[in-house]
Parts: sequence; structure tokens; C-alpha cells
Amino acid sequence: MNREERVLKTIMRDAIDYLPSQIYFASLRTRERLQGALGLRSQEEFEAYLDNHLYITAMMDDVFRYHENPVMLQKAIDMGFARLDPEDNVVYDRWGIGISHESDGLCIRKSPLNSEEKIRSFRIPEPDIPGNFSQAAQDLEKFSGDQLVICAGYLGIFEKCWMLMGFDNFMMNIALQPKLVESLLDKITEYKIQVARNIVKLGFKCAHTGDDFGTQKGLLISREMWRKYLKPRLAQEWEIFKSAGLPIIHHSFGNITEIIPDMIDIGLDVLEPVQPVMDLKYLKNEFGKDLVFYGGIDTQELLPYGQPADIREMAAKTIHTLGKGGGMIISPSQEIMSDVPLENVVALVRTILEERILPN
Repeated sequence: MNREERVLKTIMRDAIDYLPSQIYFASLRTRERLQGALGLRSQEEFEAYLDNHLYITAMMDDVFRYHENPVMLQKAIDMGFARLDPEDNVVYDRWGIGISHESDGLCIRKSPLNSEEKIRSFRIPEPDIPGNFSQAAQDLEKFSGDQLVICAGYLGIFEKCWMLMGFDNFMMNIALQPKLVESLLDKITEYKIQVARNIVKLGFKCAHTGDDFGTQKGLLISREMWRKYLKPRLAQEWEIFKSAGLPIIHHSFGNITEIIPDMIDIGLDVLEPVQPVMDLKYLKNEFGKDLVFYGGIDTQELLPYGQPADIREMAAKTIHTLGKGGGMIISPSQEIMSDVPLENVVALVRTILEERILPN
């Protein structure tokens, strides 16, 4: 059984030998620092050490995925998908959204739609331009059959909208001028639907979307507003994948317990990254028959500040809670940031390798 098969069988609840796993890093520098500390001479050796089961690729439009990677960023600039302002240290995508060039993670610096006139007149970029899916197609051909290749769907309908408008303006307008916001949401939804059709056409075996709907304590907007403005549009995007038989992984940080039943209702298969700000035992008991849980291992408290022994205990407990009887992709609850001590990362990886045999 290869890694791709193991993930797909996990999602389909077929028999597997051990739980698949995945570890992300917030920046290329963090990965390189760990690779050097472990004495691993190449990226291939490092990947073999991690034993990641998924390979995450992206469209060239998704500049935020490679804004720190000099080679990929230059490629995107040469192809017309990105623009770098070295004076302000900001990278712009084709939507006009500006992100910090060298931040450890994603930091929005510029939101182009700062007036009603600009929102009404905005035209979305055409996703089907030459080269947009070239890297995704190349990665799919290279890695599929070993790892499960997914085309990242981060910055979904909700996030793309508020990043275009600015978060404060979005929150004000969705309350005071909802029709204005809906017009922009509809444009973004049409873009996402076209992207979904391309993902299916290229032959990906699993779909991925992403929108951070939660804070540490609850939803960013009310459940009623989410159901009115986001659920039906997300359902339109997901229907493209579901009609093609692709399972859906959706990424959302925060405590989104309130809307999990709604997401299951429109076709969710895998919830990612599952932060422990939610009750993990409750999630497993309440939704374990419907969902695969991707993540769960705390990265906010213990991983950066605890001792290796603490990391091992916490990781093992999480795996046995969410992975009991299957239905889990072992992973940290978010990317590993640069403040995590290397010995804690090593403790995490070793624990995953030791505990991933399917817990009963």
C-alpha cells in the first residue's frame, strides 16, 4: 500500500495498515533549519524522514503559497502572476492583494477594494489563462501514485472576499450593505467553480478548499450569516467535486463546531486542521462516523513552549483520541512556526511514527 492509497482508504474507511500523517512548516527557512539540524543532506532525505503522505501543489495564481520561495516567486513574476514591490517588501497577486514578502506565514498588507465603486466595478482574474495550472499538472504527474497530490484551495470564497475589501470593511459591509458583499462573493464563487472544473479535468483524486471561519472561541460571523452568505456558495463549488466523485478536504482554523453539521450536509469528507480549541473527544463521538479528522496535535501551547516529553505525551493522546478505529490523518493543528524548538519537532515526528499503528 503506497501513501496515496493509504490516505484515500482512510477517507473511504477501508482497511489500512497504519494512519497516514502530514507535517507542515510555516516557512521554507524553518524547514531548512530543521533539515540542517538533523544532518539530512537533501530535501529528498528530509521528506523521507517526515514520511508525509500528501503533496500540496498550487496554481500559479496562489502567490501566497510561494512568496518566500525565490525560485517560484521569480517564475510567477516572469509569467505575469505576481508583482514584487521591493521598496515596501510586498508581493501582489493578480487580484491586487498585497502580502508581506518575508513574513513567517501569511500577512495581508494591501487590500485593493477600499471603496464601494471599486467593489462594484471589480472584475475577477480569468483562471483559465495559459500557465496557471502548469505547476499543479507537473506535480500531479510527478508525485501521484506515491503521495496523494492535492491542489491547495486556501483563501477560499470568504477569505478572498475580505482580503480584497479589508477585514474591517468586509465586516461592516456584510452587516450594512449585504447586497454589495454578495455581488463580490458571487464573482469569487464563479472563479472557484471554474478552478474546480480544472482540478477535476486534470485528474486530481481529492479536492481541497480552505477558509478560516473560526476564532479560538467561535465563528468569525454568526452561524445564521454563514448559512445565508457562505454555505450555498460553498455548496456550489463542492458540487463540482462531488459530482466527479472526489472526496473533499476543507481547511479552517478555529472553533467551528457550530457549522460542522452544515458542512457535512453539503459534502465535507475531511476536516482540516482540527485545532484543539474544539473538544476533540466530542468531535470524534459526534462526527466521527461522517468525517475524517486531519490534524489535532496542539501547536500553540505545548509545541513551542513544552519539553520533548510533554510533546510525546500530548501527541500520543491526540492520536488515540481522534484516530481510534481509523478516520484520522495525523498532523499538527497548524503549520510549525519558527519559534518551535528543533528537539520538540523531532519528538513530534518520532511519536507519530511510533503511535500511528491504528489505535483500537
